[in-house]
Amino acid sequence: MENKTLTLKIGVKSDPIERIHSFNWLFDLMVEEAIFNLQLGSFMELYFLSDNFFVKLRKKAEARNIKISSIFTSHRECGFMYEDPEFIRITQRNYKRLIEIAEILGSPSVGSSIGGVLRDRLDYRKRGLDVYIEKIKEIMHYAKVHKLEWLTMEPMSCFAEPPCNSKELVKIASELMRYHKKYPEETVKFGLCADVSHGWANKRKEVIENNIDYFIAGIPYMYEFHFKNTDRIYYETFGFEPENIDRGIVDVSKIHEILLKHYAELPVAEIVGYLEIPGPKIGRDYTDSLLGRMIRESLRYLKKEFLKDKD
Repeated sequence: MENKTLTLKIGVKSDPIERIHSFNWLFDLMVEEAIFNLQLGSFMELYFLSDNFFVKLRKKAEARNIKISSIFTSHRECGFMYEDPEFIRITQRNYKRLIEIAEILGSPSVGSSIGGVLRDRLDYRKRGLDVYIEKIKEIMHYAKVHKLEWLTMEPMSCFAEPPCNSKELVKIASELMRYHKKYPEETVKFGLCADVSHGWANKRKEVIENNIDYFIAGIPYMYEFHFKNTDRIYYETFGFEPENIDRGIVDVSKIHEILLKHYAELPVAEIVGYLEIPGPKIGRDYTDSLLGRMIRESLRYLKKEFLKDKD
């Protein structure tokens, strides 16, 4: 769906098939639903699989006209908010491996959250942020060597996982965008993988910043975003199946309107919203079989409300 210079697309993040279904299963479902962008989510083995695994994965996707257009972590495992230098070293190694995988897959972007500072070490939060910015600047150079275009960061929903508000989001993203402008030929661009369901509620369950204001604040830095539903204090996340529409607060049609209204502020002319749902309870005969329906119904709802697909 196009509005002059802006193209809106829907994709799927691969998280919920982990331990339940194969990539072939997901790719076939996507084709049946006319969805052709995949965001590859991370899993434990991903960092250790051979290059050949990803060569074959790309071929399976391309045989169905699916582009693995993004890689984004799934388990908060690429965070730089731990004090232990060993954790930071492993995080750097894993981040670089994601970039190598992206090059093999032909994916232009890799992203993660900043990670979380331990609740009993909140005094380390500021230093942890400094470490993240320092290390991501280094990784922006590495990504350029491997022919990527973007690194992305996800704004989160609690104080221990920065950024947790618009002011902090702008400060971090602006500094890293300025760094790219300083070294445009040596680094990739930096932006956001936003999330329509993220907002900030404090210990008393008071909403400090709602998900819509937070989403709008990120638009000047937004490369991609996650689509999922949530409740009024951002506690549960779920999809857009009929039984979840009324209990969720995410107005998909409003997200469509916001992006069209602010399209001139976006740093990209095409933006993909990836369906990112947790899926059913894993490992039960009576729940595993629900995943296909959950993905299909959510995608159909997003196509209707976000792409304004009348079919």
